[in-house]
Amino acid sequence: MIVFDLRCGGGHVFEAWFASSAAWEEQRAAGHVRCPICDDGTIEKAMMAPAIPTKGNQRADPPTPAAAKAALRALAAAQAKALEGSTWVGGGFAARARAMHDGEEPHATIHGQATLAEAKALVEDGVSVAPLPLPVTPPETAN
Repeated sequence: MIVFDLRCGGGHVFEAWFASSAAWEEQRAAGHVRCPICDDGTIEKAMMAPAIPTKGNQRADPPTPAAAKAALRALAAAQAKALEGSTWVGGGFAARARAMHDGEEPHATIHGQATLAEAKALVEDGVSVAPLPLPVTPPETAN
């Protein structure tokens, strides 16, 4: 099968599938190809983006559910390792991070919650912060 972008005399562009380029030519010559919008029979091929195959014409298979779960487990383990020695400060994260940046509090490794606006303001002010890839369960809600 082959797909073509086609254009009618009225300027409508639409997509159509054919068994081959020869089948397209035969159907067009016989008047069987018509615009689905205005029923015009004056049809030509429209410009199309070329289908460029990947190197070696290989396509990556999507990850299996087991592989995706394994990747998430590895990410969770890496995040837990990175948070070792970090203190949960909850919703006071933005204020604490800013206070440490301004020298009002001693530097420490902290993590917590901040709104998008608070996070943007911290970054704009040069405070080193980064989002965590996975959600963190606050200690007060953990089992």
